[in-house]
Amino acid sequence: MEALEEAELCFPQLNTSCRKTIRPHSETSLIYSLLTCITLLTVVLNLLVIISISHFRQLFTTTNLLLLSLAFADFLVGLLKMPAEILLFRGCWILGDFICAVNYFLGFLIVSVSVGNMVLISVDRYVAICEPMSYTTKVTVKRVQLCICLCWIFSAVHSSWILRDFLKQPHRNNSCYGECVVVVSFVEGAVDLVVTFLGPILVITLLYLRVFVVAVSQARAMRAHVAAVTLQRSEAVKAKKSEMKAARTLGVVVVVFLLCFCPYYWFAVAAKNNSVGSSSAAIELWLVYFNSCLNPVIYVFFYTWFRKSIKLIVTFQILQPGSSEANLM
Repeated sequence: MEALEEAELCFPQLNTSCRKTIRPHSETSLIYSLLTCITLLTVVLNLLVIISISHFRQLFTTTNLLLLSLAFADFLVGLLKMPAEILLFRGCWILGDFICAVNYFLGFLIVSVSVGNMVLISVDRYVAICEPMSYTTKVTVKRVQLCICLCWIFSAVHSSWILRDFLKQPHRNNSCYGECVVVVSFVEGAVDLVVTFLGPILVITLLYLRVFVVAVSQARAMRAHVAAVTLQRSEAVKAKKSEMKAARTLGVVVVVFLLCFCPYYWFAVAAKNNSVGSSSAAIELWLVYFNSCLNPVIYVFFYTWFRKSIKLIVTFQILQPGSSEANLM
Protein backbone atom coordinates (compact mmCIF):
# COMPACT_ATOMS: atom_id res chain seq x y z
CA MET A 1 0.00 0.00 0.00
CA GLU A 2 2.84 2.38 0.86
CA ALA A 3 4.63 1.55 -2.40
CA LEU A 4 1.43 2.31 -4.32
CA GLU A 5 1.10 5.70 -2.65
CA GLU A 6 4.74 6.51 -3.48
CA ALA A 7 4.09 5.62 -7.13
CA GLU A 8 1.27 8.16 -7.17
CA LEU A 9 3.52 10.97 -5.91
CA CYS A 10 5.38 13.32 -8.25
CA PHE A 11 8.41 13.18 -5.94
CA PRO A 12 8.20 9.98 -3.82
CA GLN A 13 11.09 11.10 -1.61
CA LEU A 14 9.18 14.17 -0.38
CA ASN A 15 6.16 14.04 1.95
CA THR A 16 4.97 17.39 0.59
CA SER A 17 4.94 16.13 -3.01
CA CYS A 18 1.87 16.53 -5.21
CA ARG A 19 0.03 13.46 -6.42
CA LYS A 20 0.02 12.42 -10.05
CA THR A 21 -3.21 12.48 -12.04
CA ILE A 22 -3.95 8.81 -12.60
CA ARG A 23 -5.80 7.79 -15.79
CA PRO A 24 -6.21 4.48 -17.66
CA HIS A 25 -3.13 3.66 -19.74
CA SER A 26 -5.07 3.54 -23.03
CA GLU A 27 -6.64 6.93 -22.36
CA THR A 28 -3.29 8.44 -21.41
CA SER A 29 -1.60 7.10 -24.55
CA LEU A 30 -4.38 8.38 -26.79
CA ILE A 31 -4.33 11.87 -25.25
CA TYR A 32 -0.52 12.08 -25.36
CA SER A 33 -0.49 11.01 -29.03
CA LEU A 34 -3.19 13.52 -29.97
CA LEU A 35 -1.57 16.43 -28.15
CA THR A 36 1.86 15.57 -29.59
CA CYS A 37 0.46 15.53 -33.14
CA ILE A 38 -1.23 18.91 -32.59
CA THR A 39 2.05 20.30 -31.22
CA LEU A 40 4.12 19.08 -34.16
CA LEU A 41 1.58 20.38 -36.69
CA THR A 42 1.50 23.77 -34.98
CA VAL A 43 5.29 24.11 -35.06
CA VAL A 44 5.76 22.86 -38.64
CA LEU A 45 2.86 24.74 -40.28
CA ASN A 46 3.63 28.06 -38.62
CA LEU A 47 7.32 27.64 -39.44
CA LEU A 48 6.31 27.23 -43.08
CA VAL A 49 4.31 30.49 -42.88
CA ILE A 50 7.29 32.30 -41.32
CA ILE A 51 9.72 31.00 -43.96
CA SER A 52 7.31 31.78 -46.81
CA ILE A 53 6.67 35.42 -45.89
CA SER A 54 10.29 36.04 -44.86
CA HIS A 55 11.89 34.46 -47.96
CA PHE A 56 9.70 35.38 -50.94
CA ARG A 57 9.77 39.08 -51.78
CA GLN A 58 6.38 38.95 -53.48
CA LEU A 59 4.83 38.08 -50.12
CA PHE A 60 6.42 41.00 -48.28
CA THR A 61 3.23 43.05 -48.00
CA THR A 62 1.74 45.01 -45.12
CA THR A 63 -1.05 42.46 -44.60
CA ASN A 64 1.39 39.55 -44.65
CA LEU A 65 3.58 41.28 -42.07
CA LEU A 66 0.64 41.02 -39.68
CA LEU A 67 0.25 37.35 -40.59
CA LEU A 68 3.98 36.91 -39.95
CA SER A 69 3.64 38.36 -36.45
CA LEU A 70 0.64 36.12 -35.77
CA ALA A 71 2.49 33.07 -37.15
CA PHE A 72 5.50 33.78 -34.91
CA ALA A 73 3.22 33.95 -31.83
CA ASP A 74 1.53 30.69 -32.92
CA PHE A 75 4.96 29.13 -33.49
CA LEU A 76 5.94 29.98 -29.90
CA VAL A 77 2.73 28.35 -28.70
CA GLY A 78 3.68 25.08 -30.41
CA LEU A 79 7.35 25.26 -29.49
CA LEU A 80 7.08 26.31 -25.83
CA LYS A 81 3.52 26.36 -24.45
CA MET A 82 2.12 23.10 -25.78
CA PRO A 83 5.06 20.95 -24.55
CA ALA A 84 4.75 22.59 -21.11
CA GLU A 85 1.04 21.77 -20.98
CA ILE A 86 1.74 18.18 -22.04
CA LEU A 87 4.25 18.02 -19.19
CA LEU A 88 1.55 19.22 -16.78
CA PHE A 89 -0.89 16.59 -18.06
CA ARG A 90 0.06 14.21 -15.23
CA GLY A 91 -0.26 17.00 -12.67
CA CYS A 92 3.49 17.19 -11.97
CA TRP A 93 5.80 20.14 -12.67
CA ILE A 94 9.46 19.11 -12.59
CA LEU A 95 11.17 22.18 -14.11
CA GLY A 96 11.25 24.41 -11.04
CA ASP A 97 9.73 27.74 -10.03
CA PHE A 98 11.65 29.92 -12.50
CA ILE A 99 10.53 27.99 -15.58
CA CYS A 100 7.01 27.87 -14.10
CA ALA A 101 6.99 31.69 -13.97
CA VAL A 102 8.38 31.92 -17.53
CA ASN A 103 5.75 29.44 -18.74
CA TYR A 104 2.81 31.47 -17.44
CA PHE A 105 4.32 34.75 -18.58
CA LEU A 106 4.69 33.36 -22.11
CA GLY A 107 1.09 32.15 -21.97
CA PHE A 108 -0.31 35.58 -21.10
CA LEU A 109 2.09 37.29 -23.54
CA ILE A 110 1.21 35.11 -26.53
CA VAL A 111 -2.55 35.35 -25.93
CA SER A 112 -2.30 39.14 -25.68
CA VAL A 113 -0.14 39.35 -28.82
CA SER A 114 -2.55 37.14 -30.78
CA VAL A 115 -5.49 39.34 -29.80
CA GLY A 116 -3.53 42.47 -30.74
CA ASN A 117 -2.64 40.99 -34.13
CA MET A 118 -6.30 40.19 -34.77
CA VAL A 119 -7.23 43.81 -34.07
CA LEU A 120 -4.48 45.05 -36.41
CA ILE A 121 -5.63 42.63 -39.14
CA SER A 122 -9.19 43.94 -38.78
CA VAL A 123 -7.98 47.54 -39.04
CA ASP A 124 -5.92 46.64 -42.12
CA ARG A 125 -8.94 45.07 -43.87
CA TYR A 126 -11.15 47.99 -42.86
CA VAL A 127 -8.84 50.54 -44.49
CA ALA A 128 -8.26 48.33 -47.56
CA ILE A 129 -11.99 47.85 -48.26
CA CYS A 130 -13.54 51.05 -46.90
CA GLU A 131 -10.79 53.54 -47.81
CA PRO A 132 -9.01 51.93 -50.81
CA MET A 133 -7.77 55.20 -52.32
CA SER A 134 -5.79 56.10 -49.20
CA TYR A 135 -4.72 52.56 -48.23
CA THR A 136 -1.18 52.76 -49.63
CA THR A 137 -0.52 56.10 -47.92
CA LYS A 138 -2.08 55.21 -44.57
CA VAL A 139 -0.90 51.59 -44.29
CA THR A 140 2.85 51.58 -44.98
CA VAL A 141 5.43 48.93 -44.14
CA LYS A 142 7.07 51.14 -41.50
CA ARG A 143 3.76 51.92 -39.81
CA VAL A 144 2.77 48.26 -39.74
CA GLN A 145 6.17 47.29 -38.32
CA LEU A 146 5.79 49.99 -35.66
CA CYS A 147 2.29 48.74 -34.76
CA ILE A 148 3.56 45.16 -34.48
CA CYS A 149 6.43 46.23 -32.19
CA LEU A 150 4.04 48.26 -30.03
CA CYS A 151 1.68 45.27 -29.88
CA TRP A 152 4.45 43.00 -28.53
CA ILE A 153 5.72 45.67 -26.10
CA PHE A 154 2.23 46.42 -24.76
CA SER A 155 1.53 42.70 -24.38
CA ALA A 156 4.75 42.21 -22.42
CA VAL A 157 3.93 45.14 -20.11
CA HIS A 158 0.35 43.97 -19.66
CA SER A 159 1.41 40.39 -18.87
CA SER A 160 4.06 41.61 -16.42
CA TRP A 161 1.46 43.72 -14.60
CA ILE A 162 -1.09 40.90 -14.39
CA LEU A 163 1.54 38.47 -13.06
CA ARG A 164 3.65 40.94 -11.05
CA ASP A 165 3.14 39.18 -7.69
CA PHE A 166 3.41 35.71 -9.19
CA LEU A 167 6.68 36.55 -10.99
CA LYS A 168 8.21 37.61 -7.66
CA GLN A 169 7.12 34.41 -5.88
CA PRO A 170 6.12 31.71 -8.39
CA HIS A 171 5.48 29.18 -5.60
CA ARG A 172 3.15 31.43 -3.58
CA ASN A 173 -0.04 29.62 -4.67
CA ASN A 174 1.33 26.07 -4.69
CA SER A 175 -0.37 23.71 -2.24
CA CYS A 176 2.27 20.99 -2.66
CA TYR A 177 5.74 20.44 -4.14
CA GLY A 178 5.62 19.83 -7.89
CA GLU A 179 2.71 22.16 -8.59
CA CYS A 180 2.73 25.12 -10.98
CA VAL A 181 -0.35 27.30 -10.60
CA VAL A 182 -1.14 31.00 -10.79
CA VAL A 183 -4.06 32.77 -9.13
CA VAL A 184 -5.17 36.07 -10.65
CA SER A 185 -7.16 38.44 -8.43
CA PHE A 186 -10.64 39.62 -9.41
CA VAL A 187 -9.42 43.12 -10.33
CA GLU A 188 -6.52 41.85 -12.45
CA GLY A 189 -8.79 39.27 -14.08
CA ALA A 190 -11.38 41.92 -14.89
CA VAL A 191 -8.74 44.19 -16.44
CA ASP A 192 -7.36 41.29 -18.47
CA LEU A 193 -10.87 40.33 -19.62
CA VAL A 194 -11.59 43.86 -20.88
CA VAL A 195 -8.15 44.54 -22.39
CA THR A 196 -7.55 41.20 -24.11
CA PHE A 197 -11.08 40.05 -24.91
CA LEU A 198 -14.17 42.26 -24.56
CA GLY A 199 -12.53 45.45 -25.89
CA PRO A 200 -10.81 43.78 -28.89
CA ILE A 201 -13.95 41.76 -29.73
CA LEU A 202 -16.00 44.98 -29.84
CA VAL A 203 -13.44 46.66 -32.14
CA ILE A 204 -13.10 43.59 -34.40
CA THR A 205 -16.87 43.11 -34.68
CA LEU A 206 -17.59 46.75 -35.52
CA LEU A 207 -14.82 46.90 -38.13
CA TYR A 208 -15.86 43.67 -39.86
CA LEU A 209 -19.52 44.67 -39.87
CA ARG A 210 -18.50 47.86 -41.65
CA VAL A 211 -16.31 45.88 -44.07
CA PHE A 212 -19.21 43.52 -44.79
CA VAL A 213 -21.62 46.37 -45.52
CA VAL A 214 -19.13 48.11 -47.83
CA ALA A 215 -18.21 44.83 -49.56
CA VAL A 216 -21.86 44.06 -50.32
CA SER A 217 -22.50 47.56 -51.72
CA GLN A 218 -19.35 47.39 -53.86
CA ALA A 219 -20.29 43.94 -55.19
CA ARG A 220 -23.69 45.30 -56.26
CA ALA A 221 -22.05 48.28 -57.93
CA MET A 222 -19.69 45.97 -59.86
CA ARG A 223 -22.58 43.84 -61.14
CA ALA A 224 -24.54 46.96 -62.17
CA HIS A 225 -21.68 48.28 -64.31
CA VAL A 226 -20.27 44.98 -65.59
CA ALA A 227 -21.41 45.63 -69.16
CA ALA A 228 -19.44 48.87 -69.44
CA VAL A 229 -16.14 47.64 -68.00
CA THR A 230 -13.01 48.78 -69.83
CA LEU A 231 -9.58 47.13 -69.55
CA GLN A 232 -8.50 49.63 -66.93
CA ARG A 233 -11.65 49.09 -64.94
CA SER A 234 -11.23 45.35 -65.34
CA GLU A 235 -7.85 45.55 -63.62
CA ALA A 236 -9.40 47.64 -60.86
CA VAL A 237 -12.15 45.06 -60.44
CA LYS A 238 -9.56 42.28 -60.18
CA ALA A 239 -7.66 44.22 -57.54
CA LYS A 240 -10.88 44.85 -55.64
CA LYS A 241 -11.80 41.16 -55.82
CA SER A 242 -8.36 40.31 -54.44
CA GLU A 243 -8.95 42.63 -51.51
CA MET A 244 -12.39 41.09 -50.95
CA LYS A 245 -10.92 37.58 -50.96
CA ALA A 246 -8.28 38.64 -48.44
CA ALA A 247 -11.02 40.16 -46.28
CA ARG A 248 -13.05 36.92 -46.41
CA THR A 249 -10.02 34.78 -45.59
CA LEU A 250 -8.93 36.94 -42.69
CA GLY A 251 -12.55 37.11 -41.61
CA VAL A 252 -12.53 33.32 -41.30
CA VAL A 253 -9.31 33.58 -39.25
CA VAL A 254 -10.98 36.07 -36.91
CA VAL A 255 -14.16 33.97 -36.54
CA VAL A 256 -12.15 30.82 -35.75
CA PHE A 257 -10.11 32.86 -33.30
CA LEU A 258 -13.26 34.01 -31.48
CA LEU A 259 -14.70 30.47 -31.39
CA CYS A 260 -11.50 29.15 -29.83
CA PHE A 261 -11.05 31.98 -27.31
CA CYS A 262 -14.65 32.53 -26.14
CA PRO A 263 -14.92 29.29 -24.09
CA TYR A 264 -11.63 30.10 -22.30
CA TYR A 265 -12.75 33.58 -21.26
CA TRP A 266 -16.23 32.36 -20.41
CA PHE A 267 -14.62 29.81 -18.10
CA ALA A 268 -12.41 32.52 -16.60
CA VAL A 269 -15.50 34.60 -15.75
CA ALA A 270 -17.55 31.63 -14.56
CA ALA A 271 -14.70 30.37 -12.37
CA LYS A 272 -14.91 33.61 -10.37
CA ASN A 273 -18.46 32.60 -9.41
CA ASN A 274 -17.48 28.95 -8.85
CA SER A 275 -20.01 27.86 -11.49
CA VAL A 276 -17.52 25.76 -13.47
CA GLY A 277 -15.29 23.01 -12.14
CA SER A 278 -11.56 23.54 -12.45
CA SER A 279 -11.16 20.12 -14.10
CA SER A 280 -12.49 21.54 -17.37
CA ALA A 281 -9.90 24.33 -17.50
CA ALA A 282 -7.43 22.24 -19.51
CA ILE A 283 -9.96 21.74 -22.32
CA GLU A 284 -10.60 25.47 -22.76
CA LEU A 285 -6.86 26.18 -22.59
CA TRP A 286 -6.03 23.61 -25.24
CA LEU A 287 -8.79 25.02 -27.44
CA VAL A 288 -7.00 28.39 -27.26
CA TYR A 289 -3.71 26.74 -28.20
CA PHE A 290 -5.39 24.72 -30.97
CA ASN A 291 -6.22 28.02 -32.67
CA SER A 292 -2.48 28.39 -33.33
CA CYS A 293 -2.64 25.17 -35.36
CA LEU A 294 -5.81 26.15 -37.24
CA ASN A 295 -4.53 29.49 -38.58
CA PRO A 296 -1.98 28.03 -41.06
CA VAL A 297 -4.51 25.32 -42.01
CA ILE A 298 -6.89 28.11 -43.05
CA TYR A 299 -4.10 29.65 -45.16
CA VAL A 300 -3.61 26.30 -46.96
CA PHE A 301 -7.28 26.22 -47.99
CA PHE A 302 -7.64 29.90 -48.95
CA TYR A 303 -4.21 31.14 -50.11
CA THR A 304 -2.73 29.74 -53.32
CA TRP A 305 0.56 31.52 -52.55
CA PHE A 306 0.93 29.52 -49.34
CA ARG A 307 0.37 26.20 -51.11
CA LYS A 308 2.92 27.14 -53.78
CA SER A 309 5.47 28.31 -51.22
CA ILE A 310 5.08 25.07 -49.24
CA LYS A 311 5.89 23.10 -52.39
CA LEU A 312 9.03 25.18 -52.98
CA ILE A 313 10.12 24.84 -49.35
CA VAL A 314 9.61 21.08 -48.91
CA THR A 315 11.35 20.38 -52.23
CA PHE A 316 14.28 22.62 -51.15
CA GLN A 317 13.89 24.82 -54.22
CA ILE A 318 14.23 27.86 -51.96
CA LEU A 319 17.93 27.01 -51.70
CA GLN A 320 18.41 27.80 -55.39
CA PRO A 321 19.74 31.26 -56.41
CA GLY A 322 16.98 33.73 -57.12
CA SER A 323 14.27 31.62 -55.51
CA SER A 324 13.14 34.63 -53.47
CA GLU A 325 11.92 36.25 -56.72
CA ALA A 326 9.57 33.34 -57.55
CA ASN A 327 6.05 34.21 -58.71
CA LEU A 328 3.56 32.77 -56.23
CA MET A 329 0.39 34.63 -57.23
